[in-house]
Amino acid sequence: MKTTFKEENNNFVMVFEGRLDTPSSAQVGRDMRVLYDCEGHDIILDCNALEYITSSGMRLFLELLKVAKGKGSKVTIIGLNNDIRDVFDEVGFTNLFDIR
Repeated sequence: MKTTFKEENNNFVMVFEGRLDTPSSAQVGRDMRVLYDCEGHDIILDCNALEYITSSGMRLFLELLKVAKGKGSKVTIIGLNNDIRDVFDEVGFTNLFDIR
């Protein structure tokens, strides 16, 4: 699992590549900490190269959403593949996040 952080157009962007599963979630959680200082920035989670996500990975997204909302920031998820989008639909994440 690889993550890349960048700042674009005053947004914080995290790109996810590979499988966000239980073994990789601890490191990804540490990588995502940079997004928690988001006051004044919206967040984009770029999942175009995300192949798979487990509940531990989804929990990271949800924790980030709570922090971001508390700071007045918006979290947008882009590029979900159909399988991951189906899982997000089933658990109600499509109602919580701005998914494009």
